[in-house]
Amino acid sequence: MTDSRPSIGSAPAQADGVVISLDAMGGDKGPQVVVAGLEAFLAETPGARVLLHGPEQVLTPLVRKLGDRVRIVHAPGAVAMTDKPSQVMRTGKDTSMWSAVDVVRDGRAQAVVSCGNTGALMAVSMLRLRKVPGVNRPAIACLWPSRNPTRFNVMLDVGADIRADAEDLLVYALMGTSYARQGLGIARPRVGLLNVGTEEHKGRQELKDALELMQEAAPKGEFDFVGFVEGSDIPSNRVDVIVTDGFTGNVALKTGEGTATLIAGLLREALNLGPLSKIGALFSMRAPDRLRLRIDPRRVNGGVFLGLNGTVIKSHGSADATGVAAALTLAHRLATAGFAGRLAARVASAVALAQDNGTDGGATPATGVEAPQEQQR
Repeated sequence: MTDSRPSIGSAPAQADGVVISLDAMGGDKGPQVVVAGLEAFLAETPGARVLLHGPEQVLTPLVRKLGDRVRIVHAPGAVAMTDKPSQVMRTGKDTSMWSAVDVVRDGRAQAVVSCGNTGALMAVSMLRLRKVPGVNRPAIACLWPSRNPTRFNVMLDVGADIRADAEDLLVYALMGTSYARQGLGIARPRVGLLNVGTEEHKGRQELKDALELMQEAAPKGEFDFVGFVEGSDIPSNRVDVIVTDGFTGNVALKTGEGTATLIAGLLREALNLGPLSKIGALFSMRAPDRLRLRIDPRRVNGGVFLGLNGTVIKSHGSADATGVAAALTLAHRLATAGFAGRLAARVASAVALAQDNGTDGGATPATGVEAPQEQQR
């Protein structure tokens, strides 16, 4: 495979010219599962090419049958889920995660996918890719199953940083709308600000300040602002983008995943309680299958790091082949759309809007790297 070298944040790429960078060593289940997911992705995505990072002696036997669409980039080390981000930033240059991010920085790939340590991936990505000018705090966005025609809502931040002031939340709204446009095809997304109630007098002061900023920014930002929303609105058809701080978003995300697992388990138990239940299950077996597919977290696997000079997709550490393939598909879709460049333009408009509103948008070009909250997933 011949490497292409577009600049970071380049214009939309041709689908057959997109290169995805994949960290083979980050997942809980080992490189065999990552490569199985890669194989499924390549089968469904003609023309896509992948740079696969990890120990050459381990990966070579696994990718022989995948042909020249996959190139191994030798990286002897690996980031463990227990490693602290600060430790990885000091000593992780030989790891598959670092290598996978670096090829995006160098323009040899348009997006990176890793199943590895979330905190370390954010730290390395911030160090090597740098923040987009105007972004104070990057955010992680996820797709949440919903009743919308697209079947999903976008929620951010779900864990990049536990803090967010009013200006940060405005930037999140602009980044979230860009993701909704490119990832879900929504021309004019509806944005809601997550709060403890929908009344304007409720919530912390930064939420009230963000409410005013978003109301003023919506016309120029080309989104519809619906105001405050509550937790029950996250899976609803009232909004397309839910904006919140990383602490609240991560708690909501983990709660939702746990609830989905509980429902699936209870459903299986109910359908196997006795002979009559099993007979009933035979007549209605397609309904549970449809429900399982609708809420299956593997099929929407992949949190997107927003606010960096490059597209970074964080897959679940426990992802199976289906989940890895889903994350790669998302990365390919965003890379084909030139997502990184479009997002940078949206952030620039957010800074201009904030300045028009009499604030500095919390935005100064990033010259250093702040270590994110240490976390593993």
